[in-house]
Amino acid sequence: MKIRDVPQTGTQGNTVSYKTRYGQITRQLVVPHDPRTAVQVSRRAAFGRARFLWGKLTDAQRAAWNRTAQGKSTRRRLNQSSPLSGYLLFMKINCNLGAVGLNVVLDPPEVPEFGPSPVGALIITNSTGDIALKLSVSAKPAQHIVVSGSKPRSPGRTREDHLTILGLLDDPVRGASDLTALYVAKYGLPPVGSRVFIQTVQQIDGWQDLPKLTSAVVPAV
Repeated sequence: MKIRDVPQTGTQGNTVSYKTRYGQITRQLVVPHDPRTAVQVSRRAAFGRARFLWGKLTDAQRAAWNRTAQGKSTRRRLNQSSPLSGYLLFMKINCNLGAVGLNVVLDPPEVPEFGPSPVGALIITNSTGDIALKLSVSAKPAQHIVVSGSKPRSPGRTREDHLTILGLLDDPVRGASDLTALYVAKYGLPPVGSRVFIQTVQQIDGWQDLPKLTSAVVPAV
């Protein structure tokens, strides 16, 4: 239920608190069903492998990760963040890589300079029932663009918080990258009149830029 209270997040006893666009929410703790989908299994395997490999690093390698992490912070939650340790940075970089099927790294990659994202608007076309989803891309990405998507939503929806990683965006052809196969493999073809949200993040050697969200409504034939 929605409550009036100070901003908070996390679990306490049998209750869970979190902040939504509608306000502060508190509900009873429920252990969700674990469907063990292929995506979940692969991401858990990537996390477990990264944690295992941290224990196999040399002291010099761990020191290098700690130096790279200096001055960096965890992602802000409720306007709060904490210093990022070498271990957390190692896990973050390698989980980012593992989530899209890229190899883990044992040494910290250099911090990249991200330019403006070349990804523009989502374009959905419907040619006699042949639905295609494309992203306008103004230039070849510096390295990778990680694509996340939502299941089909109401056309009146203006915001989306529940997105799942779909994969890496292909290089653009004539100013656009086709992501139909990525989306359909996860959610199937979106119905006419539904809204699709797509989020993209630039990724270089496991480092990620700020996410960029776009959406479009599936048109009628």
